[in-house]
Amino acid sequence: MPTYKFEALDASGNEIKDSIEAANEEEAQAKVKSRGYFVTKLAVVTSGTKAAKGKKKKTGKSRKSFTIGRVKQKMLVTFTRQFSTLIDAGLPVLRSLRILERQMKPSVLKNALIDIVDDVESGSSLSDAMAKQPKCFSKLYVNMVKAGEAGGALEVILQRLADFLEKAQSLKGKIIGAMVYPAVVIAVAIGILTFIMVAIIPKFKKIFDEFGMTLPWATQKLIAISNWMSEYWWTIPLFPMGLYLLAKLLRLTRWGNYALDRALLWIPIIGELVEKTIVARTMRTLGTLVSSGVPILEALTIVKETSNNAVFERMFQRVFESVREGDTIADPMRESRLVDDMVVNMIEVGEETGDLDTMLYKIADFYDEWVDNLVKSLLSLLEPLMIVFLGFTIGAIVISLFLPLIKLLEGLSKSG
Repeated sequence: MPTYKFEALDASGNEIKDSIEAANEEEAQAKVKSRGYFVTKLAVVTSGTKAAKGKKKKTGKSRKSFTIGRVKQKMLVTFTRQFSTLIDAGLPVLRSLRILERQMKPSVLKNALIDIVDDVESGSSLSDAMAKQPKCFSKLYVNMVKAGEAGGALEVILQRLADFLEKAQSLKGKIIGAMVYPAVVIAVAIGILTFIMVAIIPKFKKIFDEFGMTLPWATQKLIAISNWMSEYWWTIPLFPMGLYLLAKLLRLTRWGNYALDRALLWIPIIGELVEKTIVARTMRTLGTLVSSGVPILEALTIVKETSNNAVFERMFQRVFESVREGDTIADPMRESRLVDDMVVNMIEVGEETGDLDTMLYKIADFYDEWVDNLVKSLLSLLEPLMIVFLGFTIGAIVISLFLPLIKLLEGLSKSG
């Protein structure tokens, strides 16, 4: 019989770590809950069915293809929507998985489905099988499926999951799509300026040297920059690479990770955009989990892990501790001063009326629209700013180059 190692919380909120023997994960959870504990983590340690697993993996391995990376979000959304439709039509879970696996092209998700089909066929629950495929199915996905299995409403949960994933993908796509145009313009502008500095200005310098002219201050500085770029052009890519590596190193430490995330939120406009994007994503995640029947403490743990920002992680940890002690979600959020009063007030109303998930959805919808409008406004503002910057830069270069030429022409006309 397999042995499961678990972490749980007792009635006083104290953390318990122990192990237990059970036939499967569902039985292990039931045994832990019978002791009056709330399970936060459960993992199999030993199993007496290694031979069966080896055989199972061997049968599935022949159908797999070589793949690398993670599953594409668009493919996961399509799979979730199709899976929901099949379950809603009354097809068994195993048959639905087989249909989707057969029609799917070779990919990371197809390989995962092959293993999931084998696991479910061997008696595992769908959520347990999906939990073994972290590259394809997040903790949020697995816990929602587990809630759907427990409540007998798997098709409804899958529909909510598909809606959630579609909205998250749509918001991400809008932000990335909006940044493509300015990124291309900036890259082209850098290329043009580099060409002028490296190829054009040295030719003017040669002309000035032949005439032995005394150059204006602006021209001297321009030639100095050109000389530096001509000799040390290879160091230019090192600046962004160095900043990237420095950020990566800082991310390895807890204080560095928190400092970078805090600094990001302090950047004017960009920080506000990041903050609202995180609020929209976390509130939708929490609302989806709560409406799906996932226990609030487990839902808050998932939201904290998926916030992708150390500052928000600290806030959700305080919310978790508050709820564990029997207090509200709104109070620690208000004390953090990280989210707007509107968010806190709507959550407070949701807690008082018992309609928390609806309020969380409304917050997410509002901030999704707010982020979309802000991105559009920034894009419309960025275009004239880039034109002004390029015009000023090119104009400064032209003036710096032509000042000595004008002086030379004046000298020639006087001598003539």
